[in-house]
Amino acid sequence: MKLISQILAQLPGRFAAELGIAVKAGPAERQKWFLAAILYGARISGKLAARTYQVFAARDIYTPEAVLEQGWDNLVVLLDAGGYARYDFKTATKLLKVMASLKEEYQGSLERLHEVAADGPDLERRLQALAPGIGPATVNIFLRELRGVWPKATPPLSPLAQLAGEHLHLLPPGLSPGEALTALKAHWRRQSAPPHDFADLEAALVRLGRDHCRRPSGPPCPLGAYCGRG
Repeated sequence: MKLISQILAQLPGRFAAELGIAVKAGPAERQKWFLAAILYGARISGKLAARTYQVFAARDIYTPEAVLEQGWDNLVVLLDAGGYARYDFKTATKLLKVMASLKEEYQGSLERLHEVAADGPDLERRLQALAPGIGPATVNIFLRELRGVWPKATPPLSPLAQLAGEHLHLLPPGLSPGEALTALKAHWRRQSAPPHDFADLEAALVRLGRDHCRRPSGPPCPLGAYCGRG
């Protein structure tokens, strides 16, 4: 089995799909992923972020209107219910500001935000400008899963994906994030693995980088046979 197929056989693809979100299915699904990406963007475990998203999803709270309707106090309760207690106050404030800005500036539509962005970098700037705390990491989490869905979703390769790519000999060390993205896409063109797409590969490498490459003393790596670390 080719390496990329092996990666995708061993590791899940998109984080959105793991949450039951189909980002290709339409604007509502992408709005759900936006909320989830904000939760993933804090310094908190992926499991807690996913659990907190499910608390919101179970109550259909993901649109700007639904989030704003909750108010700060109720948002804190929801965040705490998901285990987000360490960042509950800060995140409640951020969610209110983000959703208010999205309504005021883009009629509550992420699709509108994408439409008016001039290009990829402008799209990233507009997302970050929605509220303090929406930084490059959160924007990268959100946009990397929209590669091939939104034409202007072209963020640089995640540092975690780049680290995993280096350990697996898919990428040479020392590349810029842009160069690493180009090199990884070249591998994908040679070894594509339908029904997965490139965003699934990047997400799988992010998982590998997060759980294994930057934790040498952690659990056994499912791709250890291909790893060049050390």
